Amino acid sequence: MTAPEPQTRPTVKMKPKSNARAIRHGFPWVYANELVTDRRTKKLAPGTLAVLVDENQAPLGLVSVNPESKIIARMLDRDVEAQIDTDWFRARLSRALELRELMYDAPFYRLVHAESDGLPGVIIDRFGAACVVQPNAAWADAHLDALTEALGDVTGCDVILKNASGRTRGLEGLDDVNLTLRGDAPTAPVPVVMNGATYMADLTGGQKTGLFYDQRDNHAFAAKLVSDGDKVLDVFSHVGGFGLAMLAGGAGHATCVDGSAAALDLAGQGAEASRFGDRFTARQGDAFDVLTALGSEGAQFDVVICDPPAFAPSKQAVEAGLRAYERVAKLAAPLVKPGGYLGLCSCSHAADLSKFRNASARGIGKGGRRSTILHTGYAGADHPQLPQLAESGYLKAVFFRLD
Repeated sequence: MTAPEPQTRPTVKMKPKSNARAIRHGFPWVYANELVTDRRTKKLAPGTLAVLVDENQAPLGLVSVNPESKIIARMLDRDVEAQIDTDWFRARLSRALELRELMYDAPFYRLVHAESDGLPGVIIDRFGAACVVQPNAAWADAHLDALTEALGDVTGCDVILKNASGRTRGLEGLDDVNLTLRGDAPTAPVPVVMNGATYMADLTGGQKTGLFYDQRDNHAFAAKLVSDGDKVLDVFSHVGGFGLAMLAGGAGHATCVDGSAAALDLAGQGAEASRFGDRFTARQGDAFDVLTALGSEGAQFDVVICDPPAFAPSKQAVEAGLRAYERVAKLAAPLVKPGGYLGLCSCSHAADLSKFRNASARGIGKGGRRSTILHTGYAGADHPQLPQLAESGYLKAVFFRLD
């Protein structure tokens, strides 16, 4: 789709008494109930570039419009005449790359964290010479060719993949078709070394982009909690995130639990590649069922980590999600040896830290244990937070010591 020239772009207007001040102060979204949605606006194709003005016709910036989404407009540039072309993408990507190269020694990280890196709705994870792009907003889908060209120019990556999975694309009215945008998709998992362990990332068939970089710093903290010979349990482990890191930290044995046989197979491959294979066990099954069974078996571990999927993906799901987090804590707490550690994680932006921490503490108490909070962790520096957008700081990891 070719973007209109600046002078021909449509104008969209915020309603009287809407929160235009928040937009001026950096909030990147306009919700559908804040915009004047006349017939002309409703007919705009998803991803159309438009000039956003306040109720007094004062320009606020260049936005992308999607009448099919609750987030009807996303701020792209404060310059209403900006051209969203390959050069524009190069500038944004170069700035994002500069930060990652400052923070990381090897090219394995989240390169673009959506709004926080000035590319609303766009996620890009880098795996050496390959990048996986999640264009989770209509405008990004419409400008995918320019984004791909700029991404190859800036990073030098010869493989670029489009991952179209996930709830967000559905909310934008977008397809779920994965594509190879440049080069040849890898036919084998890509090894990624982090915190002394090797993880196997399936870039074409795995969850999301293939690996969750956001927990890297929390993996490192968990590894500090183990001593030689310790037994650890990693629940909702995906490809072995916390388990492999704790093995690298000196744990004697790690049991990884996940519902996905494919993910656990990758975890096992990672354990072998890290030379931890003889200290690794996979247990497939529903996490709640496995936690219940381990309790019945009288199993005990020095460190237990639970990193579930988003139980509260929206405001409407918060109460049910908090009950689920509480139940995880209740089932996990009895599995921790006296004086051991329990790490509980949430990637639900709608359940803020206070609510999640309180639900976890209630669950630990209902599990018959007393606790103190040792540490609270967040996503790493490759997942920067936009101060005005709480959703960009979604990850919480709270580590408890249990008496």
